[in-house]
Amino acid sequence: MRDFASCYGDRAVHVSYSSCSGSGSVLSGRDPSVQRSVSCFYKVRLSTQAEILVKVGWSKSLIGQGFSLGVEDYPCKEHAERGNSILLRKKKGSRAHVFGSSTVEIFWDISSAKYGSGAEPIQGFYVVVVVNSELGLLLGDMNVAHIKTLEEFKPAPEFRLISRKEQVFGGTLHVTKARFRDGGRDHEILIKCMGDARDTKDSELFVCIDKKKVVHVRRLKWNFRGNHTIFVDGMPVDMMWDVHDWWFSETSSRAAFLFRARSGLESRPWLLEDDTVDKEQAGSKPGFSLLISAFKNS
Repeated sequence: MRDFASCYGDRAVHVSYSSCSGSGSVLSGRDPSVQRSVSCFYKVRLSTQAEILVKVGWSKSLIGQGFSLGVEDYPCKEHAERGNSILLRKKKGSRAHVFGSSTVEIFWDISSAKYGSGAEPIQGFYVVVVVNSELGLLLGDMNVAHIKTLEEFKPAPEFRLISRKEQVFGGTLHVTKARFRDGGRDHEILIKCMGDARDTKDSELFVCIDKKKVVHVRRLKWNFRGNHTIFVDGMPVDMMWDVHDWWFSETSSRAAFLFRARSGLESRPWLLEDDTVDKEQAGSKPGFSLLISAFKNS
């Protein structure tokens, strides 16, 4: 996919802080998307100060829920989802695996997990990742009881979510949540596209955060790529969109929406050249990023 920052017109973007709640034009004619997969990328720092990237993937299909996990050194030349993830087919168990230079033990239980409308569980599960005999990652609301059996793994893990990718199908309305900074709160993000292949004037894109409209793109069919900077929790967040293939591609129906918090040393928008986690800039702490890949047809 080409750079998000190419082929955009500033005059097409209107920032408004009107409400997205209720039955206004933004939410009228609801056509919600279906979330098929979520990939969460965690940067883990071990006691040796070595850093690794852990990818936890959740998927949803007609045959049920799926769960996969991958580990590699951080920063990395290739993304963790490009070949070293393993699919964990059982609902509960443990497994040891070697990822690159790391010996990884995985303990998990999703047998009683409860799911919302999306692919990842919301409660009743745990995932524990032990890297080189050291606790690396703890997820879920049941890990406290389980971790008592792993007291030999010390010290406590140090990890944070640095990137999240969602894949959704069908519909033109997508709602998700994201936390853009450590210690911050979760924010509701709503993306609504209006108009189809026959529309030129009436095609529009709305982006709302916490029910506040922050981006409004008119004539979306011709302003199919662009970016804009919004402020969340007092920090700049670059929002970028590419819906070109929704109208003009015969082989792909994919659109992409990216939200990326700037690090302290960045003064200009971040450009997405591919779908990998970007290398850490020298002396800077990479900001959280959320990438939503939306497909019109399921």
